Amino acid sequence: MSILTAEIVENARRLPDLDKIQLVELLMADLDQPDPEIDQLWIAEANHRWEAVQQGPPTSSMKETFGKYR
Repeated sequence: MSILTAEIVENARRLPDLDKIQLVELLMADLDQPDPEIDQLWIAEANHRWEAVQQGPPTSSMKETFGKYR
């Protein structure tokens, strides 16, 4: 952790709880930005999984699966 970050953390710890919550929300919103590269990886993975389901053995319903383990 850099000296600047440590200073920010130290100051943030002195904030009232509501201000801390607002700070966290702002930081999280800043980090929660779309990443086209990650989106493409997830699309490829979803397609891979869908193909595996389509080509694999028949699947069971949730009711059948849970009934088997009761």
